[in-house]
Amino acid sequence: MKTVKEKQGTNQNWLKSYYYLRFAVSAAWVALAFTLGRSILALAAVMLVAYPAWDALANYLDARRSGGLARNRSQMLNFVVSVVTAVAVAATLPHGMHAVLKIFGVWAVLSGLFQLITGIKRWKTAGAQWAMILSGGQSGLAGVHMLVQAAGAAAVSIADIAPYAAFGAFYFLVSAISLTISDARRRSTVVVA
Repeated sequence: MKTVKEKQGTNQNWLKSYYYLRFAVSAAWVALAFTLGRSILALAAVMLVAYPAWDALANYLDARRSGGLARNRSQMLNFVVSVVTAVAVAATLPHGMHAVLKIFGVWAVLSGLFQLITGIKRWKTAGAQWAMILSGGQSGLAGVHMLVQAAGAAAVSIADIAPYAAFGAFYFLVSAISLTISDARRRSTVVVA
């Protein structure tokens, strides 16, 4: 039977790996969006559906690892909103990027709120969640910005969503590094003590 400290260490290791994975996927998505996604419309369409679908899967995996969706309501809601967003984006693609950007804007606001709640709740058990809390708040602001852009007449593309994903990647990397540093400090304190 694992002790409480062993369980916390296992969860912390999972969370670090999870944040590094989220960073890598988001960074790859951003790189593709700014390069091939701008010129290959079929690829951009797949990427626009895949991004919220990946977010749904990631939230599901994280929640499952943290006691399940029922115990993690903010992640359950994030999972549901992300699934609905992926389906809505797929259905809306024929209507143009302004319509897709509106969906992304609403999703960014809602998922940011749920991420903020998850970060605050997780602070008690994992610590080092300040970047996730900031990311949730920034996501909400980015969503409002996307909604304003979507209402405008200027042309929009996947490149208008990529900065949102880039900030997400940055915050996941900062969170992973933050947990790595706090882990190293905790280990050195245990060794010294």
